[in-house]
Amino acid sequence: MFIIIGFGIVLASVIGGYLMEKGNLYVLLQPAELLIIGGAATGALLISSPPRILGLVMRNIVSILSSKSRNKNNYLELLSLLYKLFAKIRKDGLIAIEADIENPSQSPVFSQYRSILSHHSVLNFICDNFKVIISANIPSHELDSLTDLEIETTHREAMIPANSMSRMADGLPGLGIVAAVLGVVLTMGKIDQTPAVLGHSVGAALVGTFLGVLLCYGFVGPLAANLEHKANEDATYFQVIKVGLVSFVGGAAPQMAVEFARRAIPETQKPTFDELEQTVRGQAR
Repeated sequence: MFIIIGFGIVLASVIGGYLMEKGNLYVLLQPAELLIIGGAATGALLISSPPRILGLVMRNIVSILSSKSRNKNNYLELLSLLYKLFAKIRKDGLIAIEADIENPSQSPVFSQYRSILSHHSVLNFICDNFKVIISANIPSHELDSLTDLEIETTHREAMIPANSMSRMADGLPGLGIVAAVLGVVLTMGKIDQTPAVLGHSVGAALVGTFLGVLLCYGFVGPLAANLEHKANEDATYFQVIKVGLVSFVGGAAPQMAVEFARRAIPETQKPTFDELEQTVRGQAR
C-alpha cells in the first residue's frame, strides 16, 4: 500500500509543480518516448536475466506490493513457537517433536501460528534444522556454521531481484538520452519549419531525458531499495531463529534460549523482556 501511495506522491509532486509554473501537460504526453525507454529497459532486463531470475524478480515485486513488514507481534509469535518446541524437547526428549516437524501443517504446535505456516522458507528452515538436531546430535558450533551457510545462501538469492532492479534503474537515464537523441534527429528533419514547430519538437525530445531520470530515481530505484530492505529483513528473521536454536543446543534452558533470540531482533520490532516472559508463562501453564 505504501508503495502505491509513494508512486502517487512522486507523480503528484512532479506534475503538480510543473502545472504550477503554467506548464503544458500535453507536451509531457509522449507515448513514443515512453515506449522507447520502457521497452528498451524491459528488453535489457530480459537479456541480462535467465528465466529463473525473471521469476524471482516478478515474485518479489508482487510480494512487496501485497505483504506487510514484520512487526513485534510477528517476532513474539516466532519466539513463542520456538519456546514451545524447546520446552517439549526438554520435557519429553528430542523424539517428542518428530511428528511436529515432519508434518507441521498437522501439528498442534505449528497450527497455532498460521503466519509461520504460510511462510514456507521460514517453516523449512525451522523444521530442517530440528531434523538435523534430532538425527545427528550436532554440537552447537557446527549448527552455528550450518545455519550461517544457509542464511548466507538464502540472503544472496533474495538480493538478486534488488540487484536486477537496481541495474535496470541505472540504465534508465542512459535510455532516456537515447530517446532524446532520436527526438533531436527527428527535429533536424524539420529544420525548415517555423520556430514554434521546432520548439515543440525539441521539447518533446527533452521529455525522453526527463522520463529516464524520473523513472530511475522516482520509481525503479526506490523499488530496488525496497526489495533490498525486504531481503535484509528476512535475513534478520532467520538470524533470530538461528540464535535460538544454537543457544538451546548449546545447553540453554528454553526460556533463556528464546531470550537469546529476542536480543537478535531489531530494536523497533523487539518485544520487551516482560512481554516475552508473560507469553512464556502463559504457555507453561
